[in-house]
Amino acid sequence: MSKGTPALIGWLGVVVLVLVLIGGVALAVTAPTKLAKQGIWEAFWQSLMRILDPGTVTGDGPVWVFRLLSLGVTFGGILIFSALIGVLTTGLDAKLAELRKGRSRVLESDHTVILGWSDQVFTIISELAEANSNQRKAAIAILAPKDKVEMEDEIRAKVPDTKTTKVVCRTGDPIDPDDIRLVNPDASRSIIVLQSEEDDPDAHLIKTLLAITNAPDRRPEPYHIVAAVSSTANLPAAKLAGGQETHLVDISDVTARLIVQTCLQSGLSVVHSSLLVYEGDEIYMQEQPQLVGWTFGDILHAYRTSSVLGLVSNGKVALNPPMHTRMQPGDQVVAISEDDDTVVLAPHPPMIDPNAIMAVHGQPSAPERTLILGWNERAATIMRELDAYVPRGSETLVVSDRDDAGVHVAEIAPLLRNTSANIKGADGVDRAVLDALNVGSFNHVIALSRDDLEPQVADSRNLVTLLHLRDMERQIGDRFSVVSEMADDRNRTLAQVTKADDFVVGDKLISLLMTQISENRRLADVFGDLFDPDGSEIYLKPAGYYVRLGMPVTCYTVVEAARRRGEVAIGYRLAAQAHQPPAYGVVINPDKAQQVVFTPEDRIIVLAED
Repeated sequence: MSKGTPALIGWLGVVVLVLVLIGGVALAVTAPTKLAKQGIWEAFWQSLMRILDPGTVTGDGPVWVFRLLSLGVTFGGILIFSALIGVLTTGLDAKLAELRKGRSRVLESDHTVILGWSDQVFTIISELAEANSNQRKAAIAILAPKDKVEMEDEIRAKVPDTKTTKVVCRTGDPIDPDDIRLVNPDASRSIIVLQSEEDDPDAHLIKTLLAITNAPDRRPEPYHIVAAVSSTANLPAAKLAGGQETHLVDISDVTARLIVQTCLQSGLSVVHSSLLVYEGDEIYMQEQPQLVGWTFGDILHAYRTSSVLGLVSNGKVALNPPMHTRMQPGDQVVAISEDDDTVVLAPHPPMIDPNAIMAVHGQPSAPERTLILGWNERAATIMRELDAYVPRGSETLVVSDRDDAGVHVAEIAPLLRNTSANIKGADGVDRAVLDALNVGSFNHVIALSRDDLEPQVADSRNLVTLLHLRDMERQIGDRFSVVSEMADDRNRTLAQVTKADDFVVGDKLISLLMTQISENRRLADVFGDLFDPDGSEIYLKPAGYYVRLGMPVTCYTVVEAARRRGEVAIGYRLAAQAHQPPAYGVVINPDKAQQVVFTPEDRIIVLAED
């Protein structure tokens, strides 16, 4: 019994053989004259036939002893085959149960491995499916300490269409090297490590990285691992565990930067999302031998349906390099395009209207006041990042009823160069508190999602806060930008009624970023530059700074106007569509021959130093 179904079937075979032999001898002795004359082998055959086919007894002769022995052999056959059916059924059930446990080894190759389980997995699977839609046999292998069938059911419910991508789930512990082997990491093209839902996710992440990189029988070639740390303080330890083959995303730092940049520039979160998703236009890097010797400024006009961001030279990415930079042999163009095969040179010269180009420069920025409602682990980083962007003399006020918020603000305040920081101990959801703050005197309002509450509860509180803010804005008539951090992207649709300027869903953006890097490791440098306050970043500037308003102008003309300012234009935002999902008025990588009529409220999306 302990040796399983094959052993039981073998024993039943032995019983059949014994029954055939005994039955054959008995039948040969008692058989009618005709059968007796045919010999012992015919008796064995008749015994086997009675075991296999109970109907054989109907042809037996009138000898009752022979009939009774035949009936006995037939009953023995019925019992044996009944037992065989039971054994096969039990064995099949056991095999199916074993398969449900997800403990068999994955046979796929050149696949993406996902270690761990969280809500991020659905965004990642959806994006990978979109990225792999032009491949016939793409695969994703997931290893998590969760029931295999339960994982598959959740994936089918949240991501019903995985296109050409096969998703395979296995049950196991991501910190166990033996379990990791189930998803065949040695044959994978990339490995994504998700944040654990445990109390200390970074500790679990570091263990997982050690289990991958230090497995005794791992492949000699380096892995391509992408992981995210929740606390900046744990980044050095994670780097040691992952080594050179791991790219780490600092969740707190990246989310804080996105919140600050979006706070200062309405619509920026939509731009970032557009660049991070695979549906629509993406970022590609390609060699263009025809452009060798061209300056970067000239290359900006070389494409009609692609928008150039920068160059890759000697393996280093440079976004918006000086316009006089010449492309060298082996250099690559970094461009936004619909697909890699659409990064093609324009067949006709650019259509530029010099008379439509304006040369208006903005006034020096005045000190700004920012109101931060709520507190979480990213708030301190947000204050530091905000200090790097705003003019000297600016002010930041934090409103939070958390006890630790005051301690953190007191620690950060002396380190800020351009900003004075203060705190008010109160609940930012309370309308009376908001009324007393004179919200209309602030330029920007940031509503943070509390990390000490359940995501749905935190988002519900933010929705109430946003409703209060918009009602106050309508009453006092003062316009201020409102940016809300959301824990769950599904609540973004509900929040549209508040007409906030932007929503930053940290987990979703981090998931998109990890997916992009898993597909192309060099994109880590591109997005790192875009999110870094040093160097060129994405700005949304008034259209009137670049072209004449109220008249049709081509996007070629917009690109030329930006080029003369040392900037790269990659799109625009129409204010009339700012509250219309899914693009919210943002157009990335437009056809440069397309004509657009801009209004004073419209914005040009550019890569610029400031």
